[in-house]
Amino acid sequence: MTTPDHPSPASQPPVPAGKDRIYRSPLGLAGGALLLLVVLWLGFDALFKGDGRTPWLALAGLILVVPLILAFTLRPAVFANEERLRVRNPFRVISLPWGEVAGLRSGYTNEVLAKSGGKYQLWAIPVSLRARKKAARRQQRVAADAARGGTPGGRGGLGPSGLGLGGFALRGPDTGPARADTDKVMDDLRDLLDQHGTAEPAQGEVGVRWAYEVVAPAVAGAVLLAILLATG
Repeated sequence: MTTPDHPSPASQPPVPAGKDRIYRSPLGLAGGALLLLVVLWLGFDALFKGDGRTPWLALAGLILVVPLILAFTLRPAVFANEERLRVRNPFRVISLPWGEVAGLRSGYTNEVLAKSGGKYQLWAIPVSLRARKKAARRQQRVAADAARGGTPGGRGGLGPSGLGLGGFALRGPDTGPARADTDKVMDDLRDLLDQHGTAEPAQGEVGVRWAYEVVAPAVAGAVLLAILLATG
């Protein structure tokens, strides 16, 4: 007997999970970078040019504040692939296989609910009520234009602002989103949950890891600052 050219499916290595989809807040990144720049500028100025106890206070303040700025602005991210959802929040990293996700909820915050009863906020996907209202108004305009039989998003009526030569609309169709961007992200995550929630590679246990690389320096800075203030 000859050995087959192709191994049996059971002997083949498992197919790795797809590449992570990464979701972050652009405004959070921009705001965090700007805030970090200002804090470092003021802190180093006091550290190298200050007199008396000022350099020590500046050092303690930097050790306390810089990790917190990083934690709440630059650190948050959500990673999703075919097997699991990984949520990197300011002080924790939560790994949830899709089989352990009970649902995703959007209200004033976006949250993931675990079947074990845990509830974890998605810091990297903040809710914008203003964007939701804007999307709702856009959707209402599209529905109203469709009901009138006009071009969706175009200006109706016979006024000069809506019509050009020959009666054709000068303004193009409004092709903007009918939902807020963060709500679209939550829809993507719900689709992944629906597609892979019952798959065998997507089963497992929820894992939670504290971000000691953020907590430890912040606590050290707070202790040092408290000692300096108490002995001043």
